[in-house]
Amino acid sequence: MEATLISSISPLRFHPFVFSPKKKMMSVSAAASSGKDHYYGGGRLVDENMIVLRKRIHEMKMVERNYEPPSHWMDWEKRFYSSYDSVICESVGLLQSFLMNSRPTVAIATLLLLIVSVPVSSSVLAFRLLDLLQWVLAAVTTGHVG
Repeated sequence: MEATLISSISPLRFHPFVFSPKKKMMSVSAAASSGKDHYYGGGRLVDENMIVLRKRIHEMKMVERNYEPPSHWMDWEKRFYSSYDSVICESVGLLQSFLMNSRPTVAIATLLLLIVSVPVSSSVLAFRLLDLLQWVLAAVTTGHVG
C-alpha cells in the first residue's frame, strides 16, 4: 500500500506526511553574526532610517497637494500645518534626550506615571460628566430649570 502511495505522488511536490526510507538526514547549522554585518546590522539601519522614510513619504504627499492642507480643516490647523513636522521632530527629540540622559529608573517611572495617570484622569472626567448629567436630569424632572 505504501509503495503505491509513494509511486503515485509526483516527485516535484513536497509531501510532509509521506516518509521515504531512502532519505538521508541533513543537518542545518546557523552562526551568530559577529556584529560586522553593516548591511542589515540586526535591523538597526532600517530602524534608524524609518523616520527618514516616513518623512519623505509625508513630503511627497505634501508636494502632491501643493503644500495645501485639506479644505475641511479648521483655520488654526491650516496655519499650523506648515510647521507641524518640525514641532513634532523637536518634541520627540526633547523627549528622547530626556530619556537618554536620565537613569533607567527615572525613565520607567515617567512611563508608568503616564500609563497610570491617563486612565485615572479619564475616569475622573467621566464621573464628573455623569454627575453633571445626573444634576441636569434631576433639574429637568423636578421642573426647576429656568
